[in-house]
Amino acid sequence: MKSFKWVVLVIIMILILCHGLQALTIKIGSIAPDRSPWDRGLEELSREWERITNGQVRLKIYPGGIAGSESDMIRKMRVGILGGAGLTNMGMTHIYPDISVLNIPFQFHSDEEFKYILGKMRSRFEKGIEEKGYKLIFWTVAGWVNLFTKDPVFFPNELKKHKISFSTGSPKTEQAWKKMGYQIIPNDLKDLLMALQSGMVNAFYLPPLIAGSGQYFPLAPNMCSLKIAPLIGGIMITNRIWKRIPEQYKKPMLAVTHSLSEKLLSRIEDLERETLETMKEHGLIINQVPPDAVQKWREAPAKGVEYLVGKAFSKGIYEELLKHQGKYRKIHGDQKNR
Repeated sequence: MKSFKWVVLVIIMILILCHGLQALTIKIGSIAPDRSPWDRGLEELSREWERITNGQVRLKIYPGGIAGSESDMIRKMRVGILGGAGLTNMGMTHIYPDISVLNIPFQFHSDEEFKYILGKMRSRFEKGIEEKGYKLIFWTVAGWVNLFTKDPVFFPNELKKHKISFSTGSPKTEQAWKKMGYQIIPNDLKDLLMALQSGMVNAFYLPPLIAGSGQYFPLAPNMCSLKIAPLIGGIMITNRIWKRIPEQYKKPMLAVTHSLSEKLLSRIEDLERETLETMKEHGLIINQVPPDAVQKWREAPAKGVEYLVGKAFSKGIYEELLKHQGKYRKIHGDQKNR
């Protein structure tokens, strides 16, 4: 009888050990600064996924560019070093180039217009990414990008005397900026502060929240009021990792992810307002673009866009964007209150 009990006990211990061995730890790289809203969002997601799966799925986060630039993280996902990454739409273009149509400067004239178009095109983007071997867990607007410069800039021509920091790894977009007549200096976000301090660059474009949290703005304290483009933030996991997650967990995992992304969007909007006020107290100057300059800014990217169509993104995806945009503006008008 005692030997039978020991056999049962041993079997139970083996089952417990095997259960523990089945736990999946997904390594996630991110360029979001440590303790930033995006980093905290990833930590919260990790806790929720571990709770939902009873410890079967865990995330190990590498924030602040520890795992490299966005292109570096994509290479590491391809060879299995990382299971996933938090990427912006700039990074996503390395996987699915057509998504770079969302990066066109001054293409979208309001939050509402952009959300409408993204809603119409979202499924096409997600399908394209999945066909490349990745599961897009969630993506959301992570803020709008503004231009920060050492000297005030009100008109497009005034920007041409600045040296603009540009994320490495997007040669076609870099070439488009050059065709528009601007000085582009390839540079990773993790090196931006040093580049500003050395004078290698004296301008950059980022969401105000990142410009503030990274303390970049004191070296380029003039912010142009006109928003350039939306910044999308999302989490991708390789299909091979996603397939290893038991099916019964996937639906609740995605549900809590969607809920957290909505919460993060609201949090970012509130934090951005607070951050701008704090930045103004510490020397930030917001230069209001005069009405006669707005149209000049919107016309400035024309040469760059002409170059990008058929090279950075397909003609078909661009035409689809214009179709949805035309429908939106026919109903709501071309909103000018940016």
